Amino acid sequence: MIKQSAVGVTREAPHFRQLGHFDGAHQGGVSRAVQKNNEGFMITHQTDSLQRDVRFTDSGSGQSAAISVPDYLEKTYWWAYTHPNAVRVFERQWLVNLILWGNFARLRDLALECLGQRIEGRTLQIACVYGNFTEKLVQRLGPRAQLDVVDVAPVQIQNLSAKLKNQQQVHILHQDAAHLAFDDACYDQVVAFFLLHEMPLAVRQQTLAQAWRVTKPGGKLVFVDYHRPKRSNPFRYIMMPILRLLEPFAMDLWRNDISQWLPASAKPSRIDKQTYFGGLYQKVVITR
Repeated sequence: MIKQSAVGVTREAPHFRQLGHFDGAHQGGVSRAVQKNNEGFMITHQTDSLQRDVRFTDSGSGQSAAISVPDYLEKTYWWAYTHPNAVRVFERQWLVNLILWGNFARLRDLALECLGQRIEGRTLQIACVYGNFTEKLVQRLGPRAQLDVVDVAPVQIQNLSAKLKNQQQVHILHQDAAHLAFDDACYDQVVAFFLLHEMPLAVRQQTLAQAWRVTKPGGKLVFVDYHRPKRSNPFRYIMMPILRLLEPFAMDLWRNDISQWLPASAKPSRIDKQTYFGGLYQKVVITR
């Protein structure tokens, strides 16, 4: 549990325009007002931080859709991601490092190294992350690079927006990872840091299919997540009951390779997998 399962502050990306931008209006029981600041960020003011239903439209198709927090996320992870108190508790660097048994910085840097010391082109981060993962990613962006971050939970977008301040190269967008509204093959790399273990099988498969779809040929999909530890690793016996109690979908990653959840039509040119900390964690890089 590290990933933050986005509406606070979003940069208006070319793929989207937000519906219902009205001052002092009331939509879905939430009063909101929207303005644009000097850096081009769309700032949504709302009286209810637990807003669950925000409408966007694809500027190309004109089709709009309501984006709601999935039931599985509300029922299973309300205590970690969707309740405002969760952010207040878990948004602490020392705590997320403790949850990963002191491995947060190491695993973060392993993921970022796969994207490059200087990151160019367009990068998609699927889901917000507690801790300084995104801040460190932003520090590596080249002058013309762009980072898009998507998340389905509004409270997490608000939190990340507050952490990043006004980063002109970053778009923070409210989207469901299983139903991305981007064009095919539009990203040079996609990264997901401790996300997949929090998803039911069907959602996980859809998320990988979407990540594959939006990645350019030759681009990379980078995943860091849990893995089945070696039998000699004492953390195997510590983590098994913890994950079964708090992270009911995580054991899937102990039993299956991440690449198995790619769509049947996917033909990766390369798959690199490495494990760390006695096998408890893994990094998988899939090259399209």
